[in-house]
Order: sequence, then C-alpha cells, then structure tokens
Amino acid sequence: MERQTSSARARVSRKQTAYEYIKEKILSCEYKPGAMMNEQSLCDELELSRTPVRDALGRLEQEGLVNIMPKKGLMVSALKLGDINRIYEVRLLLEPYALRRYGGRLDQEELCRMRRRMKEQAATAGRVSDQYELDDAFHRMIMQATKNRYLMTSYEIIKDQSLRVRVLSGNEVKNRLADTFQEHADIIDACLREDWEGAAQAMTRHLENARAAAFPFLIGEEVEL
Repeated sequence: MERQTSSARARVSRKQTAYEYIKEKILSCEYKPGAMMNEQSLCDELELSRTPVRDALGRLEQEGLVNIMPKKGLMVSALKLGDINRIYEVRLLLEPYALRRYGGRLDQEELCRMRRRMKEQAATAGRVSDQYELDDAFHRMIMQATKNRYLMTSYEIIKDQSLRVRVLSGNEVKNRLADTFQEHADIIDACLREDWEGAAQAMTRHLENARAAAFPFLIGEEVEL
C-alpha cells in the first residue's frame, strides 16, 4: 500500500511539475501568444514522458492558455484586441469596486510596506520579473480584502491572461514600468488617507492606462483581431 501511495504521489508531482513549468513559460511570454509548441520538445526540456506533459497541456487548454489542434499541433493561445477589452472590462468592474466597498479592510502597515518595496524596486531598477511579482501581489492583496470567494474566483479567471498582457505591454511600451509604479503609489496614498473613492478612481486610471499600453503591441504584431 505504501509503495502504491508513493507511486501515485510521484505521478502527481510529475504532472504538477510539467504544468507549472509550461504555464510559467506562457505567462512570462517566453512562449509568445500564437507561437507553436512541440510536445516532444517539451518532454525533452522537462525530461519527462508524454503522459504528465499531455496532462499539463490539457489543464492549460481548459484555462485558455493553450490550443490543442488535432493533426496540427499545439499553439499558445493568441491574444486578440477583443480579449484585451474583455479582460479590462472585468478588472474595471472588480478592482475599483473592491476598494470602494472593502478598502477599509486593508492593513495600513502592509500598504506602507508595499509602497516601500515598490519605491525600492523603482530606485534600483530591479529585475522585471520581480516588479511583475510585486505588481501581482499588490492587486491580489486588494482583491483578497473582499473575503468574497465569488469575487476572487472571477479575478483568478482573468489574472493569468491579464499577466500576459502586462508582460507584453511592459516589454514593448517605453517607461510603462515607471508609470506603473507611480500609478500604484497614487492608489496606495489614497488608501493611506482612507480616501476610498480616490483610491478607486486612481485604480480606474491605472487599469485604463494598462489597457491602452497593450494595444500598440497587438496591432504592431498583427495578431488576430
């Protein structure tokens, strides 16, 4: 029984390893939207058999990050202009609302720590990946303050796609990361004043700017509209 249990855990571990590896490559846009992938190449990279890799690809297809096309192959899901609008339409509904309705639940000390970390990142021009991680933590902190699992579920559904958009726009649009720091600082400063309407308005401006920054990349790359 113990041997069977260990074997089952090993299978789950291999599947999870494949899933996390491929997903990270997609979300970081190392595997760009619309790029073709090769199953055997993925197996070779991961040093795994086809079974855990196929399981990972099936999960990623369900999450809208991979398209599995019979007799054609695997493709990283494209990002379309319509997708950008839909992603930010949802975020513009959720995040300003979270600040207006639940901002009072945010921990003021944590907000101060977040602002200091952002300032340090901006001053030292740290790794882009670290800045994205901090950005993600900031937005998740706001949504977690709602303690509403339905709102959080809605947020998590679009979070991964939104991350790809942010990575692409950050790479392509000059000074976007510096602008993002200032926009986050404006949101946090309003929160520290307990000006929840001001914080919500600052969040709205931030999300609208992020959406606008994504459009030039998509148009320039001539991705599917």
